[in-house]
Amino acid sequence: LRLRRRRPRSRSRSPSRDAPRRRARDGDERGADANDREVTTHRRRDANVAAHAAEDGEIAPAPARASAPGPSATGKLGGAYVPPFKLARMLAKAASDPSSVEYQRATWDALKKSINGLVNKLNASNVQDIVRELFGENLIRGRGVFARSVMKSQMASPRFSGIFAALVAVVNTKFPEIGELIIKRCILQFRRAYKRNDKPVCVAATKFLAAFVNQQLVHELLALELLTVLLGVPTNDSVEVAIEFVKECGFTLQELTPQGLHGIFERFRGILHEGEIDKRTQFMIEGLFAFRKGGFEGKKGVPEELDLVDEDDQIVHEIGLDDDMNAQPGLDVFKEDPEFQENERRYADIRREILGESSSESGSDSESGSDSDSESSSSSGEAAGAGTASRGDQRVEIADLTETNLVNLRRTIYLTIMSSLDFEEAGHKLMKMNIPPGAEVELCTMLVECCSQERTFLRYYGLLAQRFCFISQTYATLFDEVFMKQYSTIHRLETNKLRNVAKFFAHLLATDAMSWTCLAYISLTEETTTSSSRIFIKILFQELSEALGLKQLNAKMQDPAMREYFQGVMPKDEPRNTRFSINFFTSIGLGGLTDDMREWLKTAPKHAPKRSRSSSSSSSSSSSSSSSSSSSGSLSSSSSGSYSSSSSRSRSSSSSRSRSRSRDRRRKRSRRR
Repeated sequence: LRLRRRRPRSRSRSPSRDAPRRRARDGDERGADANDREVTTHRRRDANVAAHAAEDGEIAPAPARASAPGPSATGKLGGAYVPPFKLARMLAKAASDPSSVEYQRATWDALKKSINGLVNKLNASNVQDIVRELFGENLIRGRGVFARSVMKSQMASPRFSGIFAALVAVVNTKFPEIGELIIKRCILQFRRAYKRNDKPVCVAATKFLAAFVNQQLVHELLALELLTVLLGVPTNDSVEVAIEFVKECGFTLQELTPQGLHGIFERFRGILHEGEIDKRTQFMIEGLFAFRKGGFEGKKGVPEELDLVDEDDQIVHEIGLDDDMNAQPGLDVFKEDPEFQENERRYADIRREILGESSSESGSDSESGSDSDSESSSSSGEAAGAGTASRGDQRVEIADLTETNLVNLRRTIYLTIMSSLDFEEAGHKLMKMNIPPGAEVELCTMLVECCSQERTFLRYYGLLAQRFCFISQTYATLFDEVFMKQYSTIHRLETNKLRNVAKFFAHLLATDAMSWTCLAYISLTEETTTSSSRIFIKILFQELSEALGLKQLNAKMQDPAMREYFQGVMPKDEPRNTRFSINFFTSIGLGGLTDDMREWLKTAPKHAPKRSRSSSSSSSSSSSSSSSSSSSGSLSSSSSGSYSSSSSRSRSSSSSRSRSRSRDRRRKRSRRR
């Protein structure tokens, strides 16, 4: 360390010497102040970045230096970098206590990552698969994350708004509050962009709202209100946004509110006539009129592959553009849940109900194995239909007469059938249900009832029933019994249900899934059939003819081994019944099946007419002696011959008299003239 030798200070200092020193000292002070301001600016910037990151849930602010590092400060969200192996060790340690905040935060991160990944993988071909995986996640807890992820993805690519709207429409059928939250956030986003004159965001928001209108998630009045706001004070940008909106949902508005859409186009025509906008915008309005004249070609509502929701399941939200709305931004960030385990258990039940999972599958997915064992044992015990209770040495049998187990079984079968994507998945799930012995008929009955409830016949049910018939002959026999029950009560069904049931059994017969002996229950006569049963038989045989062909169907009906089962459909007991069957099949266009009955009708023996009581009494009295009967026979023959001759003479005489009378009348008329 070198020490400098101080110079003695002079008592009198000249101003020329002190000036440079003062300037240097002032410069150092200004430099120090600048450095302090720069440090302060960097600290504020780091604090803002950390705050935004904490709001997004990506990283939490670092704890104070004075406080000891707690368990949350060492986790993934603690603010400090943690190696992966240490992070996995800490997460495993937190998993030992599901009620801890660290465990809830870890599950929140996993939920957020899963939802974002599924939404990013969405496209038009895998919407159904993504929906099933989304229902597997806790959407009630992560509804804010789901809404934010969908809106960010739609904002990044507005041309895929229809796909995201289809996803929201399916989720809205099960969780309407999630659909309402997304709609409100989209409306608030449009309001904010409209006030800030942010055209790209405004166009993206209006495209998303137009897709919601096409999916009928929102009422059409919202679309008319939005167009009224855009065209109230027309500018070039607002008119362009309105034109894009009308192109997206104009076809749907034309069907729902033709008068309202006509008023909007009249407003466009008025703006065009005013001429206060640019030429480019005027040409766009003219192009919109031409697009409307062409029937909105290319944008006719919802594409077929994205029309995933039935009209009966749609939930329409009536939200106005000026209503008070709350975006609920607190749903996007992590919050401690004091009833975390109970809420997770409740959503597991909801997921099981939506996806149609059995109790054994849900038990295997749960955390505790004991719960799954108890659930499976309870379900098997309930399916048995009766239980036993031991009281000391006595054993009391308890029989369930309320049919609660039967109702639960039918509900499970129904949910499994309706929630499956195809018949193979439904068959796999139903086979894993372990239906108790004796309850297989409920599966057959539920298939027929679900098929009858559809608007049109779906081959999904026929293929599913065909699969079960091929797996086990028991189901083929049960479907034979169900056919008999349905035909005996066919007069109770409506025309649409009757048609679906007939096509269902025609599919099973055409594929030989069930035996043709079930046709023995049908008796095609005028007395034994009603209008409903005749319609059922008509649709049944028309579908069989369409599936097999008339030639093959005729060969099937003429099979000698099966002819005894078709005697009711093609009766040959009486000519009257045979004629009725021939006329029936001819009227429905299947006259080729009646050739055999026509041949039999030509050679059928004619029945003798019934004799009167007098003739029977006379014949009984005359049968006392053979001699008297022979004499009476000769007399009757002679009398019959004389009666015939006399009757012929009387006819000839009466004809000659009538001729003479007509001649006399003619003569009198001629004389008068």
